[in-house]
Amino acid sequence: MKIAIASGKGGTGKTTFTTLFAYANRPALYVDTDVEEPNGHFFLKPEITEEKDFSELVPEIKDDKCTFCGICADECPYKALVIIKPTKKWLFFPELCHSCGICSYVCPEKGALVEVPRKKGIIRKGKAGDVRFLGGLLNLGEPTAVPLISAVKREIKDDEKVIIDAPPGTSCPVVEVLRDVDYVLLVSEPTPFGIHDLSLTVELVRDLGKPFSIVENKYKEGNTSLEEYAKKENIEIIYRIPFEEEIAKGYSKGELPFARFEQGMKELYQKIERRLK
Repeated sequence: MKIAIASGKGGTGKTTFTTLFAYANRPALYVDTDVEEPNGHFFLKPEITEEKDFSELVPEIKDDKCTFCGICADECPYKALVIIKPTKKWLFFPELCHSCGICSYVCPEKGALVEVPRKKGIIRKGKAGDVRFLGGLLNLGEPTAVPLISAVKREIKDDEKVIIDAPPGTSCPVVEVLRDVDYVLLVSEPTPFGIHDLSLTVELVRDLGKPFSIVENKYKEGNTSLEEYAKKENIEIIYRIPFEEEIAKGYSKGELPFARFEQGMKELYQKIERRLK
């Protein structure tokens, strides 16, 4: 069973909840797909046992074989190549390249344009007790996280318990994570900003046809704003984490009260499991 934990915006406590949830339901696989800013390892503190580069193929033009006809640049849908015919020069913009391979396919001169690997990030594996760790880290400046997220997902085997820490927001990386999971938990805080962005993620999850519930972080008795939104949208608030100073202090040190929430998180997993069955 694959359960993804997502959020409308960053800073709602998504990783706090995900690491607690994975630890409580060990043995489990924790997958950090927030590859632009991963931080689950700060709390689980895994021993990294394997690290490998993630690369994609990009074009490289051989000046001694290229006729500078410009077909590769004309056919590139992302305008990552520019051929300057009068001076017989070429320019490549790696941040625009999507590694689609069209340039090498249309090149009429054999060996004039070859594809070479370009490192875009790393994939890490490790272990924190009975919690196995899998995650990616995108290189700074890379424009899209989707290819690395896809590569991280390909490392997931047929595990019984897969807990996925999704990126925040509603953009393409989030869609890539959520499209093949079994259940989604949406973490939100009871603030106007938090609820607004949560509503956008609710629309996305509904469009994807995924069953989901809300997890309320920073819950404080008397603040019913998130509860009112959930009731209006007919969404269940399935779990709450209280708004307490001690939790915040521990978080700032990379420490979480795992033992305190363990039983409740186990019951939550079993509840979701029963629903899916």
